[in-house]
Amino acid sequence: MTLLALGINHKTAAVEVREQVAFTPLQLEAALTELRALPEVEEAALLSTCNRTELYCVMERDGEAAILDWLSRFHTLSVEQLSAAAYHYLDGDAARHLMRVAVGLDSMVLGEPQILGQLKDAYQAARSHKGLGGELERLFQHTFAVAKQVRTETGIGENPVSVAYAAVSMASRIFDNFRRSTALLIGAGETIELVARHLQEAGVRKLIVANRTRERAAQLADRIGGEAISLNEIPNALARADIVISSTAAPLPILGKGMVERAIKLRRHRPVFMVDIAVPRDIEPQVGELDDVFLYTVDDLHEVIEENRRHRKVAADKAEVLIEHGVTSWQHERRVRGAGDLIRRYRQQGEQMRADSEEQALAQLARGEDPEKVVARLARQLTNKLMHAPTLGLREASGAERQDLIEAAEALLFDSDSDPEAPPMTGTRQQDPS
Repeated sequence: MTLLALGINHKTAAVEVREQVAFTPLQLEAALTELRALPEVEEAALLSTCNRTELYCVMERDGEAAILDWLSRFHTLSVEQLSAAAYHYLDGDAARHLMRVAVGLDSMVLGEPQILGQLKDAYQAARSHKGLGGELERLFQHTFAVAKQVRTETGIGENPVSVAYAAVSMASRIFDNFRRSTALLIGAGETIELVARHLQEAGVRKLIVANRTRERAAQLADRIGGEAISLNEIPNALARADIVISSTAAPLPILGKGMVERAIKLRRHRPVFMVDIAVPRDIEPQVGELDDVFLYTVDDLHEVIEENRRHRKVAADKAEVLIEHGVTSWQHERRVRGAGDLIRRYRQQGEQMRADSEEQALAQLARGEDPEKVVARLARQLTNKLMHAPTLGLREASGAERQDLIEAAEALLFDSDSDPEAPPMTGTRQQDPS
C-alpha cells in the first residue's frame, strides 16, 4: 500500500478555486464515507481550511487517478481544473508534507499555530467516521509528536508576524494580566476583528467597538461578545480603556491630545496602551507626548514583524532538521512493521512443520516404535523441512549471480557472534540436505 497526500492550497490555487474544493463540516462524513468506499482506498483523512484542502490516503499503488476523479465528482469540477492546481506526495514525501503542514512551515504565515489545531480536528473527524486504520493513525500520532517537539525546541510560533497579532503582543508588554483590562477598538474592518480575536484569546475582560456607523459596530460586537458605540461616544469610553487600537479610513485624526489628556486624568494616570494601525493616522502624534500613554504606529509594528520574521526563519530552519529526523524515524518504524507480516508467516510455516512432525512422531510412538529412532527421525525431518526452501533459493540466486541475495542470506542465516569460524558463503553449489 502507498501513502498519498493530495491537495491544493493558497500557493497553487486562487481563493475562487479553494472555495469550490473546500469541505464544510456537514459534508465531512459523507465525503469520508465515499472516499473510504473507493476500491483503491484503504484509509482516508480530510483537512479543509480557508487556505488548503488536502486528502491523506493509504491506497493501492497507482490509485491516485481514482481519488482525483472522486474529488472532481464530489465538488462538480473537472479533473483538468483540479490537476492544474493540485499537488501530490507519496510515502516519505507525503509524511514530510504532513509534518511541515502541522508546524506551520507550509502556511501563509510562517509558523502560525492554528493549523495544528485544525489538523487535530481533521484527525478526530477521520477517526469518528472510520476513515483511519493503523497506518494513518500511527502517522498522525507521530506527526503530532514531531510538531510538539518543534514548538518546544524552536519557538517557531512565539513571535508575531501579523499587524493584529503584533499589536496584541506589544500590549502584553504593558499589561501582565489582560483579564483585568478593557480594550477600545476603533473601526470595524477585518484588521480590527482579527485584533479582537487575538485579544479574546489573550483573555481581555471587556471589548468596546466604536465605529462611524453604530450598526456596523454592533455587528462586530455581537460576534465577539463586546459593546458597540458610535465615534461620538469615544470620549466617555476612553476613560475606561486600558488598551486602544484604531484602524479606520478616516481622513483626519479621531483621537486628539486634549481628548486623551482628559481621559488620563479621569483614569488617575493609570497607563494606556495605544496602537494606531491606520494610514492616515487616527491618533494625533502629540498623544505620545503624554505621560502614562504608550503610543505605537503601524511603522513600529512593522519593525517588530520583520524582526520576528527573521527569528521565525531561523526557527524554521531548525524545524526542517527536526522534521527530517521525524520522517526518517517514521520510515524506519514503517519498514519494521512491514517485515512483521513476513515474520508472522515464516513463524506460522515453522509452527505448522513442527506440529506435523510432532503428530507423526506421536503416532509412531503409539505404534510401539523405538523412541530413539523416532526422535532421530523427527530431528532429521524438521531439519530437512526448514532448510529445504532456503537451500533451493540459494541455488537459484547463485545461478542468477545474485550476490546481493547470497550476502543477505549469510547475514540472516548465520550468527557470526556465536560461530566466528564459520566460512563465508560463496556462489558455489551446496549439498542439498534434503
